[in-house]
Amino acid sequence: MAETPEQYARRIRTTLGDKEPLTILQATPTKLAALVSGKSEDQLRKRPAPAKWSVAEILAHLTEAEMVIGFRVRLILGSDGVPIQAFDQDQWAKRYGNTATAVSLDLHRAIRQANVELYRSLSPEQWKQFGMHSERGKETVADILTLQAGHDVNHLKRIEDTLGAK
Repeated sequence: MAETPEQYARRIRTTLGDKEPLTILQATPTKLAALVSGKSEDQLRKRPAPAKWSVAEILAHLTEAEMVIGFRVRLILGSDGVPIQAFDQDQWAKRYGNTATAVSLDLHRAIRQANVELYRSLSPEQWKQFGMHSERGKETVADILTLQAGHDVNHLKRIEDTLGAK
């Protein structure tokens, strides 16, 4: 049985634990680059199981998620209470096989840097601004970043497991 949106959010928050979200967000691009360093495209494109994403697919997913989250936060900052549309990651993933790993890494690093700079500039009031997610309901900017950091931790672990990294 698939997770509900509430179960997913709870699992991702648990994955984050007591780690500071902005610290995780800032460190992820460097960790990703280190994990894939020296690996061939074939290694990065090999799926660990038929229904599991390859490392290259995870990198493409993280890059697209970074674009979406940055856009959502900017929407919220421009219009408190704005509707936030969910997306079907499995539908999006159908395109991931054509994305070069180096492109995903470079794009993720650049967008993440821009987003982290934005997050560091926010006032305490802006962290409380919210959007209405179509599946999860009210999410503040702080909630979104907590989920994003937990999402990073989750996928970093999956990449480590897939590559046998420690």
